[in-house]
Amino acid sequence: MESTVLQAEGLGFAHPGEPALLTGFGAAIGPGVTQLHGDTGSGKTTLLRLFAGILHGSGRLTLCGARPDLDPAAYGAKVFYVDPSTDAHDQVSGRACTDSLAAGDADFDRTAWQALVSAFNLDEHIDKPMYMLSTGSKRKVWLAAALASSRPLVLLDEPTGGLDGPSVRALWRRLAEVAGQGRQAVLVASSERITAVPLAGTLELPATPPSATGR
Repeated sequence: MESTVLQAEGLGFAHPGEPALLTGFGAAIGPGVTQLHGDTGSGKTTLLRLFAGILHGSGRLTLCGARPDLDPAAYGAKVFYVDPSTDAHDQVSGRACTDSLAAGDADFDRTAWQALVSAFNLDEHIDKPMYMLSTGSKRKVWLAAALASSRPLVLLDEPTGGLDGPSVRALWRRLAEVAGQGRQAVLVASSERITAVPLAGTLELPATPPSATGR
């Protein structure tokens, strides 16, 4: 029987003064690649931040036995997530950013990471400060780290945004490899249907009411 990596029970979340983005949301996410599908504004990014332990709402999350409300450090050590809008790494190189993201990940796959750096055409950029990189190249740095991580849960937010065609194909190839290994759960938030990778499942978010403004 397929094991559950992340169990979500009765999740609810609303920004102050706004309609609820989530009410009573539940899911069991197992190994492989799962798509989180929904239109812009349906709450995909909010749900990823809840799963990452960055936002806190109602309900319960359990990730390989760890709960963010009981032991946030233990929970956080089991999940890989980078907010694509962050500027937290702008002053360091792509390589230093990767080292920071891989800290505490004893089985981080350096060989896979180097292969991804090359596939993403990052070799000549990886030692530049992140602020010098384009939006797409920054995303490639984070994706290379994410797809080399051994953490039980990897969260990707619209990973093809800003990527060129060869990099998108490299992304799909690596995700297909990860799906075949069946050792971790990768949740990919995307408004477009994923057809290039065998999926373990799909989580559907309902359309957002016109008055709501979540991502």
